[in-house]
Amino acid sequence: MTLPQWSTTVAVGPLVAWMLALTVKHVIADFLLQTTWMAKGKDSVDGWLVPLTVHCVIHGVLATLLFALFAPKLWFLGIADFVVHIIIDRAKGFLVAKFQIAPGHRWFWWLIGIDQALHHVTDFAWSLLVVTNGYG
Repeated sequence: MTLPQWSTTVAVGPLVAWMLALTVKHVIADFLLQTTWMAKGKDSVDGWLVPLTVHCVIHGVLATLLFALFAPKLWFLGIADFVVHIIIDRAKGFLVAKFQIAPGHRWFWWLIGIDQALHHVTDFAWSLLVVTNGYG
């Protein structure tokens, strides 16, 4: 398998800084600002839209603030973060509701892990975009 040739001039320091900033944003939005109503509601069979949207709006607003402050030309990545977050979380919520996956279910931690990994891969993509566009 041949990998594409990517520039080796990506500045590692700014890339790490952006990853750390977006990881802190993620922890704040997913763990400090997410209420039980959001966490349970977004994975429900019915009535998931409002709690999921509120949760993802928090992610989008925090991301937009980060990008607007430190990479102003890329402020719209905050909106992209909202969209990607809602897709990932809805997919997880659909599976939780459809297969009744609760703590103790053998798939529970797999879903949590995959969900978090996808969010971190997304943050890595945003970080690469920001740094390769001269912010760093």
